[in-house]
Amino acid sequence: MPSSASRPRRPAPTESPASTPGADDDTGDPTGDDTGEHTDETAGPDADQPKRTSRAGRNLPVAIGVGLAMGAVILVALLTVRQAWIGIVAISAVIGTWELFGALHRGAGIRLSRVPVLVGGQAMIWLAWPFGTEGILGALLVTVLGCFLWRMRLGAAGFVRDVGASMLVLCWVPLCMAFGSMLVVPADGTARVLTFLIVVICSDTGGYALGALFGKHPMAPKVSPKKSWEGLAGSLIAGSTGACLCVALLLDDRWWYGLIIGPLLVATAVTGDLVESLIKRDLGIKDMGHTIPGHGGLMERLDSLVTSAPMAWLLLLVFVPVHGV
Repeated sequence: MPSSASRPRRPAPTESPASTPGADDDTGDPTGDDTGEHTDETAGPDADQPKRTSRAGRNLPVAIGVGLAMGAVILVALLTVRQAWIGIVAISAVIGTWELFGALHRGAGIRLSRVPVLVGGQAMIWLAWPFGTEGILGALLVTVLGCFLWRMRLGAAGFVRDVGASMLVLCWVPLCMAFGSMLVVPADGTARVLTFLIVVICSDTGGYALGALFGKHPMAPKVSPKKSWEGLAGSLIAGSTGACLCVALLLDDRWWYGLIIGPLLVATAVTGDLVESLIKRDLGIKDMGHTIPGHGGLMERLDSLVTSAPMAWLLLLVFVPVHGV
């Protein structure tokens, strides 16, 4: 047996912040999760580790480039054949749902009713176009029953957990996104979709900017320790400003409606960020997936948009009457 003196010494371990999955991996993400978060979090021994590609732990130039490319595709679709937006929503719902399937299975071994959720989710989105809320509700009811029946074949063990997770995915992604698809149906649908997107993007960008520059007071330390009240203020200012401009210039209505629409959409956008942070912390993962370069999974980009879509549909329906289809 070789002596201890002859053995090569192992170098001291240097752990990368992204190498250990879990709750502490939920770093600030300017592209979706933890936007505009507090920067003074105590991160333990990993806090002094050097060399992150960005404060968010992501490749920021790639993230920005991918975000701009996605925005360009959406803008071209809305300005040419606005109903193409429904196809974009449907494809995004499939990818986001599949990422959640994988995350829940990897993190907790949950067996979801994949086929009913995928098929029923698409039914909700596409039936929202000709039938509105009635189409969404009908497809939702059939899908819930389908999830029960699909899971029964595996027996009683874990039934409540698995079906509950399937309901979470179904209601969080395709159900909320179905309301986003309805935004484009009226004659002024392009303006409604753009208003929705601009307000949420302004919220994310304003929150990130003020949180990065001035964030010192954590807003939800047990959920997302880097989110700050200063970042929330930035989201409210930018989101409300964007809403006022969109209502006045795109929807040709009273600008001050934006003072109501903006803060409410900011609230739902921040809620989406926090919900995704909680799920990732609970599962002990950093990203939902690896679909988009620089972003992680698509859900890292969709989190604030998904939860804001039903609120945007409802607020614009109330404050900006629909004229024609």
